[in-house]
Amino acid sequence: MKIINTIKEMQEIADSYRKEGKTIACVPTMGYLHEGHLSLIEYADANSDIVVTTLFVNPLQFAPGEDFEKYPRDIDSDFNKAEKSGSDYLFMPNTKDMYSPAFQTNVQVTGITTKFEGEFRPGHFDGVATVVNKLFNAVKPHFAVFGRKDYQQTLLIKQMTADLNMDIDIVVRPTIREEDGLAKSSRNVYLSDEEREKATILYKALKATEQLMLSGERERSVINRKLNDVLMSISGIVIDYAAAAVANNLDEPEFFADGDGIVLLIALHLGKTRLIDNLIVKL
Repeated sequence: MKIINTIKEMQEIADSYRKEGKTIACVPTMGYLHEGHLSLIEYADANSDIVVTTLFVNPLQFAPGEDFEKYPRDIDSDFNKAEKSGSDYLFMPNTKDMYSPAFQTNVQVTGITTKFEGEFRPGHFDGVATVVNKLFNAVKPHFAVFGRKDYQQTLLIKQMTADLNMDIDIVVRPTIREEDGLAKSSRNVYLSDEEREKATILYKALKATEQLMLSGERERSVINRKLNDVLMSISGIVIDYAAAAVANNLDEPEFFADGDGIVLLIALHLGKTRLIDNLIVKL
């Protein structure tokens, strides 16, 4: 595996593979790779000729006071893990190359981004949309692979690629979990032992609410109450949101219809750590 540090070199490499008729897959990450990321790389490796894993901690998607400076980083470990999982290139641009002093462009997707994460992290999705555009323009992939844990982000990226007529397929892969159900996340390293044990409540709440829905409950307020009640059974949790919505557009009708795909979304603070998770339920 080779490390590429400049956009220009990455574009030249992508152009050469495209001329040869090779299929390029892109796996965008912010590094500190875990089994969730590696499953995306492995999928890309199995379905393409060339895999480019991007590693860039994007300052535009962190609000003031968030953990940009403290975000965990381990480049040597990331290199070894990505290589073993089948990545051919690790694209690691520097911030000045991505955002020059003259940079003035912001990519904004409306509608799908106004609630949930968009409400609690203003500007976050603009940063995501902007950086993903730039990464796609550098890597020039035929398809890109994302994890379902960042569910609203996947809807944003699908909307953006469709609206801007990008000739890139977006593949969303299942969330990888620990044995006790906690979703794999780079931020899990922030949790103390006690907090790590308490964090299992996210998956327990999702599964308990899923059972309520599969037993016939369709009223959104009742579903939301169940989700919140289970979460609040654990002390020390501050909930940003815990809510059900239609999976493909995040609409929130009073009652869900049979046949709908419903996503249960959670974001909460446990100590100093913010955790998110979700589960899709087919009614």
